[in-house]
Amino acid sequence: MNRVPLVITSPISDDLVDRIRATDERLDVVHEPDLLAPARYAADHSLPTLGDAAARERWDALLDEAEVLFDFGPLELAPTLAARPRLRWIQATSAGVGKLADRVGLTQSSVAVTTASGVHARPLAEFVLLAMLMFGKDVLRLEREQREHRWERFAGEEVAGKTVCVVGLGKIGREVARLSRSLDARVVGTVRELRERTPDDLGVDRLEPTDRLDELLPEADVLVLAVPHTALTDRILDARRLALLKADAILVNIARGDIVDEAALAEALASGRLRGAALDVFEQEPLPPESPLWDLPNVFVSPHSASTVAAENERIVELFQENIRRYLEGQPLLNLLDKELLY
Repeated sequence: MNRVPLVITSPISDDLVDRIRATDERLDVVHEPDLLAPARYAADHSLPTLGDAAARERWDALLDEAEVLFDFGPLELAPTLAARPRLRWIQATSAGVGKLADRVGLTQSSVAVTTASGVHARPLAEFVLLAMLMFGKDVLRLEREQREHRWERFAGEEVAGKTVCVVGLGKIGREVARLSRSLDARVVGTVRELRERTPDDLGVDRLEPTDRLDELLPEADVLVLAVPHTALTDRILDARRLALLKADAILVNIARGDIVDEAALAEALASGRLRGAALDVFEQEPLPPESPLWDLPNVFVSPHSASTVAAENERIVELFQENIRRYLEGQPLLNLLDKELLY
């Protein structure tokens, strides 16, 4: 019986390691917690660092022997993964790993990379609902006035009847659409190519290719960015497109920071040209202390945590187990990264 060396390279609990090990008797699962980054919170997937020469030597040996990796291992060694003699497959713990895979040479290699696409759809969609409700009920203002012991009545808004524009209708975008429509919002959405898909297929009221986004922006009350970061989506929301939005529109970015011109966004928010923004991702992370986004009264800053919930690791391991079974039986893997599209 051929053995399959599998190395776990980001922190998960012992019971989940045992669950991976029990997937198939052909697996040789290696889990060395002392080499991994300590988990700072539930479902933390910080990649390990090389503390000293001894740690590097141990990692080199593990990566040389591995046929399967759970996550990418130390970033310092990621550029060497494509050349590792036995490595055949990496299961990532994030959906948006295309840029990383490309940067370290994996897209030019035979190593398969699978993503965690779908695992984070529900929590990210709930973050979008939070943003819509928060701005509709003026929560940021209420927080300020509570601190000031100030009582001033006002009229809020409902989600019902709002137009939500979702840029990118992958698993996350479709869940955003589903939950938004459950609150009686009208949802319009974009995809890279229609490929004969209809609005009903993707759960929206109107469907357009992303290159017609300009037509949708003026009618959007809420703009949700849910696309992967690729050459086609880099700075997809620039100053020109920000100017197409209504002054009372809000932006919710649950994609990647690089798909927005952050300086233009900050200017639009500071000038009142845009009503508000709920941002989970940024051009530079952590968000620098000097960023104006921290202090703008119409911005809600989330530290790239909207996707993370306590059940995340269990869901990723369930996906990993299914892919292990497929890998061992020679079947197509779920969420296989397209090395040209980078998602």
